[in-house]
Amino acid sequence: MSWLFLAAAIVSEVSGSLALRAALDHPAWYAWVAVGYSASFVLLALVLRRGLPVGVAYGIWAACGVAITAVAGAFLFDDPLNWTMGAGFAAIIGGVLLIEIGSHPAPADSPGDGA
Repeated sequence: MSWLFLAAAIVSEVSGSLALRAALDHPAWYAWVAVGYSASFVLLALVLRRGLPVGVAYGIWAACGVAITAVAGAFLFDDPLNWTMGAGFAAIIGGVLLIEIGSHPAPADSPGDGA
């Protein structure tokens, strides 16, 4: 259930960010900005309450938010999207994966392994 809440938090944050861009031309979108960001923080709090480590939850939330918003912005608003940005996405994903891997404690040495 934590992952479902995290996915919903990401969708809410991305929709709020895209609405913020849309609001520059049509101020009525500011209402959706408030709804999107508010929902995102509430959902992220639910994820943390369910026990997902904050570094993992926030890392995934932020990384997915950046990547999805950039790609959607390119399609919806003709924002730039190039190979350099793609390399940045790969670096972000790699960093989040390292945080996820590092968030799991190392297994304890067994008594018979000579350590």
